[in-house]
Amino acid sequence: MYRIAIEKLLKWKDSKHRKPLIIEGARQVGKTWLMKEFGKQAYSDTIYINFDSNSRMAALFASDLDTERLIMGLELYVGHKITPNNTLLIFDEVQEVPRALASLKYFYENAPEYHIVCAGSLLGIALHQGTSFPVGKVDFLKLYPLSFREFLIATDKTRFAELLDKQDFQMITSFKQTYIDALKHYYFVGGMPEAVQSFAENKDFNEVREIQKRILAAYEQDFSKHAPNEIVPRLRMLWNSIPSQLAKENKKFIYGLIREGARAKEYETAIMWLADCGLVHKVSRVNSPDIPLKAYEDLKAFKLFLVDVGLLGCMTGLRQRTLLDRNDLFVEFKGALTEQYVCQQLKTIEDLGVYYYTNDRGSCEVDFVVDTGEQIIPVEVKAEVNLKAKSLKTYQEKFSPAVSVRTSMADYKKEEWLVNLPLFAIDQLKAVTDI
Repeated sequence: MYRIAIEKLLKWKDSKHRKPLIIEGARQVGKTWLMKEFGKQAYSDTIYINFDSNSRMAALFASDLDTERLIMGLELYVGHKITPNNTLLIFDEVQEVPRALASLKYFYENAPEYHIVCAGSLLGIALHQGTSFPVGKVDFLKLYPLSFREFLIATDKTRFAELLDKQDFQMITSFKQTYIDALKHYYFVGGMPEAVQSFAENKDFNEVREIQKRILAAYEQDFSKHAPNEIVPRLRMLWNSIPSQLAKENKKFIYGLIREGARAKEYETAIMWLADCGLVHKVSRVNSPDIPLKAYEDLKAFKLFLVDVGLLGCMTGLRQRTLLDRNDLFVEFKGALTEQYVCQQLKTIEDLGVYYYTNDRGSCEVDFVVDTGEQIIPVEVKAEVNLKAKSLKTYQEKFSPAVSVRTSMADYKKEEWLVNLPLFAIDQLKAVTDI
């Protein structure tokens, strides 16, 4: 299975300024597979160490963190010599031994010749809790479920993915039905590697659903196993309320939908926990679209999206036959799946800040506004071909952005200030708006 992240790892390997690398991402998005595959492709030797329930490793890192001593201990553990430039050291579930995280600082400062990649399904939480970890001494890489482009490659449509990269929209429009059919499949299957692999091999939607149910059950088990006891019931209620939050016309998160009378402060920790795990994307409102958008973030108003569109469909009981109904799938749950899909794709674009905009009266809402570092681009999401975008026009008249994007089932078209971008090409956002 091809992952774009492999290219980033190869660049990291060859970088003169390489630091130990931490891969962040939700459980089951393919972190372990990615690290091992990278080792296979780029190194003559790979040493894989899982820190979960590993008392030997806990003992090794418990005393002083002298790098020579640690390397000797690792060599004794694996039974052979570690040669710095030819060996990839993989530390998995590294959050289970916080001292191993702390040791990365010393590897960077005293033994930068060693190539170390780390991951852990609950790493975000460990880092947030202030686990002694080396700020500025490590590189980070975020891993998400497979993007739609990666899904095309996984399902033997590599040429179609390449066509998107070329932005040859005349040719793309000629084959749009292939893209639309693949997009329908992606809405159902999503991007969790196990679900994609099963679908690619067997084309069995029932099997895909069973895998998704298992993944959701594993997430719920994580709540009980790893979250502080006092927030577990709130976590569950919050997690299960997300589909109904997204099914509303206005997708702003409302605490009252979790349960009547719910207050923000009761659920703040639960939201942070889910975000740190990588299970939700918290997209904040901005009240003024200026660079950098982060400076204009309204911390009280936000939307919550799930990590994966396939899991959202599973939670809402999306039926298989919806796949066959013309384009009804794209408007199912008031376009919730479509907005989830767009959010998920935007998150995979490097160096892109993702927010949404509403004016103070709430009469004008733009689904997403993104910060490329050079410009702010408003993005209106339309589930169908219906292209009335009143809010986008209001936003355009008020702020005059150089370019605005409307993404829908309609064909690509560039007008004066507006780019119509098909939903299946949303990952080309930066390329088509480059000014």
